[in-house]
Amino acid sequence: MSTTTRTRPTTTSTAGATATGRTSTARATEGRLDRMGIPRPLALGFVAVLLFMTGVGVESNFVVPHVVAVLGSPETTVAAIVTCSSLAALVGSYLSGALSDLVGPRRVMVVGFVAWVVPEVLFLVALGTGSVPFAAVAYTVRGLGYPLFAFAFLVWVGITTPPQRNGAAVGWFYVAFTGGLPTLGSLFAIGAIPALGGGTVGETGAMAASVVLVTAGFLVVLFGVRLPNGSARLAPADESTWRVLTSGIRLLATRPRILMGFAVRLIDTAPEFGMFVVLPAVIADERGWGQQRWLLMTVCVYATNILVNALFGWVGDRIGWQRTVRWFGVVGSAAGLLAWWYVPQLVPAGSDWGYVLSVVAGCVFGCMLAGFVPMGAIMPALAPGHEGAAMAVYTTAAGGAAFVGSAVVAVVLALGGGGEAVTWTFVGLYACAFAMVHFLVVPQDGGHRAAH
Repeated sequence: MSTTTRTRPTTTSTAGATATGRTSTARATEGRLDRMGIPRPLALGFVAVLLFMTGVGVESNFVVPHVVAVLGSPETTVAAIVTCSSLAALVGSYLSGALSDLVGPRRVMVVGFVAWVVPEVLFLVALGTGSVPFAAVAYTVRGLGYPLFAFAFLVWVGITTPPQRNGAAVGWFYVAFTGGLPTLGSLFAIGAIPALGGGTVGETGAMAASVVLVTAGFLVVLFGVRLPNGSARLAPADESTWRVLTSGIRLLATRPRILMGFAVRLIDTAPEFGMFVVLPAVIADERGWGQQRWLLMTVCVYATNILVNALFGWVGDRIGWQRTVRWFGVVGSAAGLLAWWYVPQLVPAGSDWGYVLSVVAGCVFGCMLAGFVPMGAIMPALAPGHEGAAMAVYTTAAGGAAFVGSAVVAVVLALGGGGEAVTWTFVGLYACAFAMVHFLVVPQDGGHRAAH
């Protein structure tokens, strides 16, 4: 990360001796959380994101069939509503950074909370009254909420964490984010649905309970995180509101390295979403392991990724963000992806030991995906003075990865290819990312360049 006076008071430029004294004092007062990459003033914020995203993830595995059953709408109509919500989430992902530059990330988190809770309540009312248009509008608007809350906190993390630990901090953010959505959210739903009546009644109750979880996360950050820099404007004072809001777009248009970082982040998790389209039939039907074992495999892949997100943030801080992304993120993910596709084909169909090896292969891919975590530190470092705008670009790419993954599958299948062709297409995209990462050299560790 760049070191600027408005984002990190601890790195304000001073005389060499004074700076050394301040650095020594800061290190002397650091606690265990600081050394792990979690700034103590923001520690409860990570808990808040975990609670908030757990609430968001409660319905992730049943919302489409639930709405179909309650409203009696065709599945295609409900899928279109979910797609509109996903597009709103893309908009929210961009605005999370742009608005943080304008009014500070804390205020954006408040907006995100309101933008999720109010439409969620209206959505539940719409389900109760059987109004499809009302439900569609409410659910679409709700898509703005969680990116504004979560990714604004990521901006807050970026402007607070010392540069030499920013990779680890981003890793911990993703532990909280993906730990809630879908992991703990799905687990909460598993227990809440039968406890609240089962069937659609229990599902509605679980969705209502999700409002409580989201509100709890908001209250934790509201009363537990009071760092003043969260309410301060991050963009230069002389920039107009319009220039601040469009700064991410201008960065993409005028800075090639920002554009390359955007492309790398798009490629990052696109194969994950693509393989979740082509692999279910392969694992469950062609290889004879059934749907339950496929679902168990996906849980293992997600859990592995969650467990190592913070680890690879720490690795990036030690050996270089760029090096970590290149060798672990790009090369490691490409190798893991090939293993996840080919291992199930090579082991005996339906065998227990073959299934275990296939799960291990998937977990290798999930593990290596965490090698992209330092991209969350690289992007704002590419645009000193416009960290929020750079994070707007980053979070938009994160949201767009799901679309890219699905689009690749659709195009390859339309051209007559199968799962193997899809896999190699993603490997080709990783090769492009490998070339682009070469140019993403940024200041790191208080001014030293990342190893490359």
